[in-house]
Amino acid sequence: MLGMSAFMDWSGGPRTAQGIMWFGIGGIVGWPFATALIMPFIVEELVLASLSREGIEVFRRFLDGTVRSLLVLALQVAIDTFFYHKVVLIPWRIVSYNIFAGSGRGPNIFGTEPWDFYIRNLLLNFNIWFLLAVAAAPLLALQRLLQAPTRTKATLLRSTVFIFPFYMWLTIFSAQAHKEERFMYPAYPFLALNAAIALHIILSFVGSSDPQGLMSKIPAKIRLAFVSAFVILAIDAGVLRTIGVVSAYRAPLQLYGALRQSGMAKPDRTVCMGKEWYRFPSSYHLPNGMRAKFVKSAFDGLLPGEFNEAQIGFGFFSGTWLIPPGMNDQNIADPGKYFDIDHCMFLVDSSFPGSRTSPLEPPYMLDTKTWEALRCSSFLDTSQTSVFGRILWVPDWDFIPQRFRRQWGRLCLLRRRSMA
Repeated sequence: MLGMSAFMDWSGGPRTAQGIMWFGIGGIVGWPFATALIMPFIVEELVLASLSREGIEVFRRFLDGTVRSLLVLALQVAIDTFFYHKVVLIPWRIVSYNIFAGSGRGPNIFGTEPWDFYIRNLLLNFNIWFLLAVAAAPLLALQRLLQAPTRTKATLLRSTVFIFPFYMWLTIFSAQAHKEERFMYPAYPFLALNAAIALHIILSFVGSSDPQGLMSKIPAKIRLAFVSAFVILAIDAGVLRTIGVVSAYRAPLQLYGALRQSGMAKPDRTVCMGKEWYRFPSSYHLPNGMRAKFVKSAFDGLLPGEFNEAQIGFGFFSGTWLIPPGMNDQNIADPGKYFDIDHCMFLVDSSFPGSRTSPLEPPYMLDTKTWEALRCSSFLDTSQTSVFGRILWVPDWDFIPQRFRRQWGRLCLLRRRSMA
């Protein structure tokens, strides 16, 4: 976002070096693929340089921004070298694994999605604003055709550069087999910008006072009511979506506070996860001294490892450079990651009306002789809830038909009865 704003703000002259630096920091410290979003701005600079014959000045700005980014990279390498005990170029390692890993490795081994995954995801999370973002280019072209005499080529070039990164990012990542919602995060500022540009074009048309235009024949109050209803509908959809997601899936963040009750947290006690391992937020939610462990479930991939906590013989911060045993880059399961459930003092388990149990995932919650519920929270049963109930918040009011209401399961923190 900072890089985008630097390239967009030409007050006082181009801020190319600052824009390159911010994109560089985002790619070096954050995610290297995000630097692809800078390409339309670089192309714009080169086009303008060829037209204005200011190639030397543009080269100076490019060099300035590149040097700033390399200084940040050098600092990162120095810090990583200290903690990893070897020279490591993290951005390159991320790129090399995801692009050049070879057969049996790379992102696709973690799952693939159809081409329209991001379209459906962005429609869910941005509703009307996503449609506006996609419509930005056609609306800009239409505005150009209708207002050609009043818009210069430079203005059109700037507008095209502003809206292009979102289309580029969406196209590139829709073409990849492995897809995750978080891969769209770098493009969110550009999505918002596209939507704002599209809305501005629409408002310019709707609010036109040209007596020869179609809109001038519609009373101003009706036009205002239409625009207001449109914006309010988009806001309401966003609010209902936010409330729906928070109320449906907040259970994993509500359980672990029970461990802070008097007498619960002891260094030798473990909190185990079976089929719910991927919903564990992090060890920061556990009291000091308690450890998260994994018991065998139907999942057959590689589970997270534990940081080494050796205090003597391995130097400073041994956990940052000693690789946990059994780790690999092929998502192959490591039996050493499994913990004997008989030694689990606490266990996180779920129960959904629409789910089936198996020998690897038995209904621990029903084994009341061994376990008792310490704390439970409601969790949405997506298999039994309608599409409408999964998309938005639907209140449990009596007059709402049962088929439209959200159906619930439970996520529970269980305690072994022998320790009660």
